[in-house]
Parts: sequence; structure tokens; C-alpha cells
Amino acid sequence: MNKKSIVSIAAVVCLFVVTPFLISGDHLDAPGVTGTSSDITGFYAFEGENPNNIVLIANLQGFLPPGTATVNAAFDEDVLIEFNIDTNGNLSEDLVIQAIKRGDTMYFFGPIVPNSTGLQSEIATFAPEDRKGKVAISEGITDAEAIVSETNGMKFFAGPRDDPFFFDLNRFNSIVLEEVSGFNAEGEDTFAGSNVLTIAVELPKSMLGAGAVGANPFEPTTPVYSMWVESKRKQ
Repeated sequence: MNKKSIVSIAAVVCLFVVTPFLISGDHLDAPGVTGTSSDITGFYAFEGENPNNIVLIANLQGFLPPGTATVNAAFDEDVLIEFNIDTNGNLSEDLVIQAIKRGDTMYFFGPIVPNSTGLQSEIATFAPEDRKGKVAISEGITDAEAIVSETNGMKFFAGPRDDPFFFDLNRFNSIVLEEVSGFNAEGEDTFAGSNVLTIAVELPKSMLGAGAVGANPFEPTTPVYSMWVESKRKQ
């Protein structure tokens, strides 16, 4: 792969403390991004089944109905997905994990210190071999087996999955537009039955470094990491 300059066009921001789970979702981006191959619908960070690991998930291209639309949905070779990790509390990425498609394979680089920070990135082909991985992209057919690869203590997945984000969009719109009061005790899952394209990475927490100690006033000894995911299109 050649080195390429790519520019950020979408982002979801999240703060992660080393406790069980954190989520951020956005299914309706700006018109220029919604429904495109770079449209981020959700970002998840949570402790793995192994408590020494952390799992990072980026979901793209929401509202894919099962069947042909999901089968035909594809990752874009011109779009880089970048997990950004701030380890010292200055809200600038100290480490990145990148994922980019080539052919029927998703390639991963990191966690690695990036050559540059901010809106422009370089594909981190300079990462050492123990910070590189790849996985065959899983198929979108019904009941297709999830392909997961494992390299140097890290696990990787890329492919269609059921949208896990729960949100009662109709009730939300009623609250905002009609000024009705509150959500129902049992809401309707607007995204039930729709799919997304998922990129998932599981890695040892030790790869993230120490974290920012003292940033959380309620747990001053607990390391804190700021994390966000971006989609960046080649220019």
C-alpha cells in the first residue's frame, strides 16, 4: 500500500474510563455523509470477556435491510476508519488504530503513534509487524459465519451485523416536535431488523499505556482515556 493523505469527514466522540461499557451513536449525519460508505452510525468501547482486554467497535452505513441490500453493502477502499486514543487528557490522539479495506480483506494498523494528528492522516504502514493485522471480510448472507482473526494478542472482525443501537426515534421526534412528555416505559426499537457494517478490534489494555490519572474527580486513581472514531476519505 502506498502512503496516502486522507481527510476526516465524520466523527463520533466519546470518553472512556476503564469501567465496563461506553457507547455513542449517530444514525442521521449531515446530508453529504448520511447513507454513504463513510457514514458512522455508532461507536462502542467496552471491557472484553477477558477483563484485561478492551473492545472497540465502529459501525457504518446504517439502515441496511437484511437481504440484498446487506449482501451488496461494501466497505470503501477509499475510506479509512481510525480509532483515536488520547492517553494524557489533552484531547489530541496519542495512539491510533486504523482499518482499511483492500480487496476482500480488512487491514489493521496500530495501536501506533501517528505521524500527524487532527483531520489529516497517513496510513500507518510504518507500524511494526506486531501492530499489524488483517481479517477476511465476512459475508452479508443470512447466518453467515463471522470470520475472526487473531494476531499478537489482538482480534479483528469486519462485516455486516445486526444494528445493536436501541433508540425510539418516533417517540423522540414526538417529544421534540410535539412537546409530549417523556419516553414510554417500553420503547420501540427503531433500528430493529436493520443492519450495519461493523469493524471490531479487541486488544490488551496494556497496549494503551498508562492513561490520564487524576482526570476523574470521583475516581482519581483510575486511568482515563478519551476515544473517538473517524472516517477519513482519500483526497
